[in-house]
Amino acid sequence: MNTTSEQSATDTLRTLILSLELMPGMGLSERGLEEALGASRTPIRAALTRLEVEGLTRRSGRSWQVAPIDLTEIRAAMEFREALEIGAVALATERADAAEVVGIQQRLEAGSADEDEAAGLQGGTDFHLSLAALSGNPFFVDAMRDVFVRLARTRWLEVRTQESRAQARREHQAIATAIQSGDTERATELVILHTRGTRDRLLATLEGERLRLRGRGLAIVESPA
Repeated sequence: MNTTSEQSATDTLRTLILSLELMPGMGLSERGLEEALGASRTPIRAALTRLEVEGLTRRSGRSWQVAPIDLTEIRAAMEFREALEIGAVALATERADAAEVVGIQQRLEAGSADEDEAAGLQGGTDFHLSLAALSGNPFFVDAMRDVFVRLARTRWLEVRTQESRAQARREHQAIATAIQSGDTERATELVILHTRGTRDRLLATLEGERLRLRGRGLAIVESPA
């Protein structure tokens, strides 16, 4: 198998799904993907299977579809993310090297108010992974990366406006400042406010999107708890 072709097909298809160019619940044709991605059927099938593991595609009878966004799963992932960040912050305020924290602050300050959605999303991801790394425990980083993969599609909705990107940047800066001062209580409080505020705004947006997409056969669903 041409692993380069498979990786390219996987990366391209993942990007289309995460950016919501391929909407939740949309049917996927192997033949159509061959033409769209310029790849043969074998790497296309491999890509679909790999993305199924990531929760981005799923089998639908003998065919495939973009996995619906499951509000129950999103709530659970956000709950897990909050617990991870609280634990990471507690360790970070004890262990973080001052120069590392300053580096994070400088990257936040360098962020442009005019950055686009992709830059805002990447900047937010980088911040939270850096925060996990400050704990000195690689398991926090791995777990944070995994949960962000699960939240990736919905996180695009967080960064759609310049105002939302600026708000996230301000909240990140406040968290970094609390860590730099060694104030575990304040850093934890700010992380909770940030993650819960993000969760509440995101779920409200998704509920609105669910109503909008319902008539188009696309899927934002709520599975039984």
